[in-house]
Amino acid sequence: MIRSLIRKCEHMNSVIGMCLMTIVSFSLNAQELYFPPSEEGEWATTPYEDLNWCEDNITSLYNYLENEQTKSFIILKEGRIVLEKYFGSYTQDSLWFWFSAGKSLMATLTGITQQNESLNIENPTSNYLGAGWTSLDPSEEDNITVRNQLTMTSGLNEVIFMCTLPECLTFRANPGTRWAYHNAPYSLLRNVLESVNGMDLNMITASFIKSKIGMKGIWVNSGFNNFYTSRARDMARFGLLIQASGNWNSTPVLSDMDYFNAMISPSQNLNPSYGYLWWLNGQESYISPNSPISFAGPIAPDAPTDLITAAGSQGQYISISPSTGLVLIRQGERNDDDLAPINFLNEIWKKVLDLECSVTSLNESVVEQIIYPIPANTIVKLKKPINNLVVYDIYGRAIPVGINVSDLFVDISELAPGVYLFKGEINGSSFSKKIYKR
Repeated sequence: MIRSLIRKCEHMNSVIGMCLMTIVSFSLNAQELYFPPSEEGEWATTPYEDLNWCEDNITSLYNYLENEQTKSFIILKEGRIVLEKYFGSYTQDSLWFWFSAGKSLMATLTGITQQNESLNIENPTSNYLGAGWTSLDPSEEDNITVRNQLTMTSGLNEVIFMCTLPECLTFRANPGTRWAYHNAPYSLLRNVLESVNGMDLNMITASFIKSKIGMKGIWVNSGFNNFYTSRARDMARFGLLIQASGNWNSTPVLSDMDYFNAMISPSQNLNPSYGYLWWLNGQESYISPNSPISFAGPIAPDAPTDLITAAGSQGQYISISPSTGLVLIRQGERNDDDLAPINFLNEIWKKVLDLECSVTSLNESVVEQIIYPIPANTIVKLKKPINNLVVYDIYGRAIPVGINVSDLFVDISELAPGVYLFKGEINGSSFSKKIYKR
């Protein structure tokens, strides 16, 4: 199963880098993804049966989501819709706030502004907002850069969380020396972008992204905060853009790859699970939005290691896993005070990775005795004959390999590195096993 593969990867401490590179090397690029047209209602689908997902497991997932006050839920596979569910009176055309998931959209707009040479994120914020945007001394204020705004390292005191007035923005630490989830410096990115682009944030978003990917929605200014609101499918379009590394159907949108890669990589050592307003899984530690304490381990241990997520209050998620080809969208409410509930994200992904059907009665220990080694390099060895053995790639295509059942080996030397599925029968029982090649 997908999760067992990922866990095996994580437990191979001595070769973790190689293992992750093996999985990621099979991630999809923009040319292999499906992109929906801009016309309403047109979006290709992939039957969940093609992914070996079981209806009972999907029903269980939907029941869980409904109990958690979910309004919409979408899963894309390689750009195509596999699951799309709306709950209660919420429909495909209903609008809902992204809340802090909109931060990731703001980070993307910032990158496009920089590639247009209207902005340099290493410059002081005062270059764009003018002197006196905080209550700090001018020398202290000039140390805060746009990059600090993107990485939650401004050093401004987050106790007054929402207020963007100068008197609310006071000194707490030197920029870059402390990570704290602070909405005010983020909110002022709107002012930075509007100042350098010469138009308001909705016009910027329409020009830079919406018109290119068919996304709809609108920024709403609520006091000292900026909220984007849209349909679930608009969130899915944005997630697909990020999955395609900033391209839309071969058209560059965010083409500055240095910025893009930095955006979805650890942006500092204080909280390695945070990029440029994106949450990153698979890191050695994280600081949550609600506490300054650093916790050991990844934000979502049961989710794909390569997960990058736009996360907002009450569980608004745009969550992308390149290694699995999945994009997950969730809108809804939730009875908690987390500003970006990453524990809830882990629970959803845990259930998604358990959607696969049990196609074999053989337990895991028996499976390991039948196929080895894992990971494989040139030869997969069999300890028992497997009848009607077929090897599939991640697209479900049968792959020609050298199968010698009598000598109990499968020659995979000609296969590219990546994840493959072995399917067949053992003593009349169905058998399925994922392996990965280095």
